[in-house]
Amino acid sequence: MGIYHESNTFLESRTNWEDFQNGHLLYGRSIIEEYRDAFHEIGGMVEVLEKEPDLEIVPLFYAEATPGGILSREAAARLFIEIKNSITESMPLDGLMVVPHGAGVSASYSDFDGHWLKMVRDMLGPELPIIGTIDPHCNLSDVMVEAVDALVAYKTNPHVDQRQVGMEAGRLMIGRIRGEIRPVMQAIQSQVAISIDLQHTESSPCKELYELSSEIGLRPEILSTSVVLGFPYADVPEMGTSFIAVADGDHWVAQKAVRLLNEYIFKNHLVFSGGKTDIDHLPEEIRNAQKPVLLLDMGDNVGGGSPGDSTFLLELVESQPGQRSFMCINDPEAVRAIKKRRNETGFIPLSIGGKTDKLHGNPVEIAVELISLVDGKFSEKEPRHGGQVNFNMGDTAIVRTKSGNTLMLTSLRTVPFSLQQLVHFTIDPTQFDIIVAKGVNAPLAAYQTVCKSFIRANTPGVTCADMSNFRYLNRRKPLYPLDDLA
Repeated sequence: MGIYHESNTFLESRTNWEDFQNGHLLYGRSIIEEYRDAFHEIGGMVEVLEKEPDLEIVPLFYAEATPGGILSREAAARLFIEIKNSITESMPLDGLMVVPHGAGVSASYSDFDGHWLKMVRDMLGPELPIIGTIDPHCNLSDVMVEAVDALVAYKTNPHVDQRQVGMEAGRLMIGRIRGEIRPVMQAIQSQVAISIDLQHTESSPCKELYELSSEIGLRPEILSTSVVLGFPYADVPEMGTSFIAVADGDHWVAQKAVRLLNEYIFKNHLVFSGGKTDIDHLPEEIRNAQKPVLLLDMGDNVGGGSPGDSTFLLELVESQPGQRSFMCINDPEAVRAIKKRRNETGFIPLSIGGKTDKLHGNPVEIAVELISLVDGKFSEKEPRHGGQVNFNMGDTAIVRTKSGNTLMLTSLRTVPFSLQQLVHFTIDPTQFDIIVAKGVNAPLAAYQTVCKSFIRANTPGVTCADMSNFRYLNRRKPLYPLDDLA
């Protein structure tokens, strides 16, 4: 069972029930059919549990929507009803596997994930084991920790280990049901919020932090350790980096483990802020970079909830003569406009992007030539960030500008997690000098196979990498880099 949403509280728009319908809204066996072979935590859970001949998997309900604004009251209420009904209709249960994201916020509950997990615990009682996974961009709350027996976070960013983490959670559940282990969990909130651009787990400083977590996790009394990086675009008290340890029956052992991790990040907190590359410095960096270069639009990070229609980098690539670029922009209005003129030949004027708000640039008036109109549906079978298999961009127009740049205009916001977003529609990524992806670390898993270098651009927007640009009202204090730590 799961509700999976990363909620950006700095967006005025709301995430509604329709957004879950356009994402993944699954019941019963359709959950297993969607994820059995996927690089997703549910696939890992299914693989482990199905090997136990005397265990029956009872799939209940799973809802996922593209990251966006906080959940509306109506959407949250309907999700709660689906959870209650699915549990009531499936009782009795011997254990429950849960799949929250951990950074959900609704208009009714700032700790959305904590609320629905506690609701489930109240329904099932204190003794029934509840074990699950979380995205490391979770903002971990005390309520979440108290509601479950154990949570395991993915250990990679980009998230390419979700299936393995689902298997880890599944093994904990089997051990708990059989009475072979008694998982007890401890967690601690640090005084650090790791900057989003430094959350790449294969690079310093996160690499060393994860190595320490893995080392602690090898101790025989420890069942699992997790680094919870945090989601900086949610103005909630839990925002920031946390640590989890699950031990076999010994709370003190788990507490000691999270304290070691917390001491490490406090001692080394200055390295978790990092420098930023602003737009003014991009032309020189692009000229000096090996091509193709992946240009990461951090201020319009769709995986962080942004609208996906920022035009700052569109204006930049259009001003770079002789550089062939690719860029995807969410603009259903532009798609509708070009569909009406599909029979016209040559270049036609079009207003592209910048329509959601004033934070992400102005619409760019530009002449484009239609290459193709497609349905926007594609699939991914390789391990990629997010573990999803099926994607839908809605009606999509692929166009070329007079400068020779290729633009993909979509009707539905789509995360740039799969190279199939290009390849499936006969776009060769190797033909470009610059590929713009609206993300930070997540696109690397797909695009590093074709791009020889990457640049993270500190663009303006609702997912700007510089946390000092946001007005937080509810965060905990002190919290580095927003506050100095004594």
